[in-house]
Amino acid sequence: MMENTMVDLSVDEWTQDEFLRNKKELEASGIKVLLIDTILNPIEGAETVTYSPPLLRDEPKGSVFVFYCDTGKSSKERLKEFRSKFPGHACISLRGGRGYWRKNLRV
Repeated sequence: MMENTMVDLSVDEWTQDEFLRNKKELEASGIKVLLIDTILNPIEGAETVTYSPPLLRDEPKGSVFVFYCDTGKSSKERLKEFRSKFPGHACISLRGGRGYWRKNLRV
């Protein structure tokens, strides 16, 4: 039985903590959440997907794309572009980007 998720997908940013919590909750209700690498620099200890519009368009409608860069600044600035490229998906920026990721943080 699927429960309605309480995750707000209209926000522009998620912290790492929010990303980990929301990913767990959304995936439990069947919604895919991808951490998208826009800088060709994977985050150690996290499952990331390299930014590739043709491949991302193949992801199930309703999937959540969380984009990151080094500081979170350019991925947030590009949200409008990402949202227009992927209208069937929720697009969110990772606050602080790769630089703020703490590899030992778990939820």
